[in-house]
Amino acid sequence: MAELHILGEVCHAANYVEPNLFCKWSIQFGSNWKVIEGHSEGQTCASTARVEQRSHFSNPIDLHLACRGIQGWPKVHVEVYALNALNKYWPVGYGFAYVPTQPGLHRIRIATWMVSTGRFFDTIREKFHTGGFSIAKSDIVFSGIERYKLLTKSAGSVELELMLIFKNFAENGVELR
Repeated sequence: MAELHILGEVCHAANYVEPNLFCKWSIQFGSNWKVIEGHSEGQTCASTARVEQRSHFSNPIDLHLACRGIQGWPKVHVEVYALNALNKYWPVGYGFAYVPTQPGLHRIRIATWMVSTGRFFDTIREKFHTGGFSIAKSDIVFSGIERYKLLTKSAGSVELELMLIFKNFAENGVELR
């Protein structure tokens, strides 16, 4: 079986209006893949110190996967949440990116979007940091099946740094370039 080691970190979130943020992340993959070791999902601590509109997380990612085929290649799914003084939180960004198909060190910037509304009262609620809209099923973010039905607007971005180590892909007929 071919193996993929994903080592790295969720570095920071940038260009969000909200001052206090945290991020939930997960590595999504198809049925040909299985986790050998590590965690395929996690959550960062809340970042309240902001420098240049960036919330620094430095949350580690360490995952070892094995695969029987390359269908269902892994992708990184992120959800960014804002946190207020009353410990209430709401989503301010959803996004995903495919894990690169080349070994080595990669910096990945995931552009995020948030659910929007056309109603005036809801825009006022968002403006005063008391809540936003969430999606019912998180797989809509990375599968795209019913995403076209959502009214969205762009949000900030999340940056990751990943070191990828590939093992036995050439022996199984997969050429990486």
